[in-house]
Amino acid sequence: MNRASAQITDFIKTQSNALGFDFCGISKADFLEEDAPRLEDWLSKNYHGEMAYMANHFDKRLDPRKLMDDCKSVVCVMKNYYSPFEQEAHLPKISKYAYGKDYHKVVKKDLNKLLQELQQFGEIKGRPFVDSAPVLERSWAVKSGIGWVGKNGMLLNKRAGSFFFIGLLLLDVDLDYDTPFVTDHCGSCTKCIDACPTDAILPNKTIVGNQCISYHTIELKSELISSDKKWGDWMFGCDICQDVCPWNRFSEPNSEARFEPRLDILNTTKEEWEQMTEATFDVLSQASPIRRTKLSGIKRNLKFIGK
Repeated sequence: MNRASAQITDFIKTQSNALGFDFCGISKADFLEEDAPRLEDWLSKNYHGEMAYMANHFDKRLDPRKLMDDCKSVVCVMKNYYSPFEQEAHLPKISKYAYGKDYHKVVKKDLNKLLQELQQFGEIKGRPFVDSAPVLERSWAVKSGIGWVGKNGMLLNKRAGSFFFIGLLLLDVDLDYDTPFVTDHCGSCTKCIDACPTDAILPNKTIVGNQCISYHTIELKSELISSDKKWGDWMFGCDICQDVCPWNRFSEPNSEARFEPRLDILNTTKEEWEQMTEATFDVLSQASPIRRTKLSGIKRNLKFIGK
């Protein structure tokens, strides 16, 4: 490793922290050999349901060098979104990740800042990704030494749990790479498996995506939803498997002002959602993740609350 690479690596670690990222790991851009058969098997069983995009660009999903010319390094960052705020019991539940501003905008903006600051070392090309391209973010987090993938499919960190957004920055420079995380600290615990009301978590760390409450309330576009499982009061997303995870006892409130809970959204009643007009929703959902489901999707979801 030459001096320049070490200097850039140190800068990335320091600046990522200054930009509010809680973790930063770096790995060599390469083919994700171990993930290839797992992804192929998952897709063959149709666990992705209507998420057709998961089957697209199979080769790119496994090799970042096919996403950016001359890609040599993958910088993986994580930003805490945990909030102790709890909605009142009678209100339709919204996943913690959607409490504040859309994470795609927040994390990508900060990654672009990091890329811009790197230009002081010369012309460094890069591409930021935040859950918006065919990349396996959790696999890169593992390769970057940040944590391991738990039984619920979430990236877990021993010091901070799993309430984190993951962002990737592909770069065309060689860097000093972190040691991959190779141990699994879930042990014999099955709390997430036992707590999932739709049996979407299999014992072998496989998530049956098309049975997950988050899939039904966010990703599914069909008008009708048929299930004999209990949804509880989830209107948008689901946090059950994270809420019961013992590692999340280490979760601390995030310090990101842009993730401050949107009370105008979180305190909206079922009746108010049902009577809401498109014009009102357009204003209310500005820069919020709930915009993804659209008002029609939210009203569809409300029919299944409590069932």
